[in-house]
This record gives sequence, C-alpha cells and structure tokens, in this order.
Amino acid sequence: MQRSAMRELAFKLIYEIEIQKDSEDDQLEIFIENNEIKDPNLIEYLTDIKYGIKINLEEINILITKNLKENWSLNRISKINLSLIKLAIYEMLYQKLPYKIAINEVVELAKKYADESAPVFINGILASIVKEKNLNGEINEN
Repeated sequence: MQRSAMRELAFKLIYEIEIQKDSEDDQLEIFIENNEIKDPNLIEYLTDIKYGIKINLEEINILITKNLKENWSLNRISKINLSLIKLAIYEMLYQKLPYKIAINEVVELAKKYADESAPVFINGILASIVKEKNLNGEINEN
C-alpha cells in the first residue's frame, strides 16, 4: 500500500478518535477490524500514529494553540482539521518526515475531506510550526 493511502487511513483513525474520545482505547482494534486491514506494515504504522499522538498530545496541542490566530482555540478547530494538523505535526516532529511532504499530504487530504478554507488554514498553522521549530528553513507555500 502506498504511503499516501496509509496516511489517509491514519487520518481517518485520528478523526474517529477525536469524535469518539470515550472509546479511544478500543478505536485502533475496531478500526483495523472494520477496514479489514491485514497488512502488518500498515497496522504498525497506524499503531505508531495512534499511540505517538496520544503520548505527545500535550506538546502537539501546545504547538497548535501557540500558532493559532488571536481569538482561536483548539475547541474552535473542526475535528477534521484538527486531525489533519495532529497527523502532520506527529509525522514532522516525531517520525522526522520532511515537512514539505507532511504538509503537502495533509493539505491534499483537507481538499478531499474538509471545507474549502481548510487547506489554507492548515497550511498556515503548519508553516508557523515549521518556522518556530526551524525544520529546515524553507516554508511550504501551497
């Protein structure tokens, strides 16, 4: 399975967790079962994403909050956008995926799943984080 398809499934998993926080512990197993996922590499990737975001959630949320415009809070961000932002941050900071790839991939997912303002919104937050964390000097401009 291509990495983009794997990432799309990871986004869907993160989104489900955002929506159904009360059953978060069971979400990975349910997600794998419902999507009939058998590929061990994909299962490992989804497991890493789920638990990596969970373990680093406080830092991820602080980064997002620091890079929001005034009068914005995490609660104001749509669950779709928040899921995409968390995925990109985790991949950039903890999996060391080049930021251009991480941002481009989630912006493409935003075009597919979110409202029309989402790609610009997501790109802006992630570009701010790249600049803050000095992840290579250049900023992705979509």
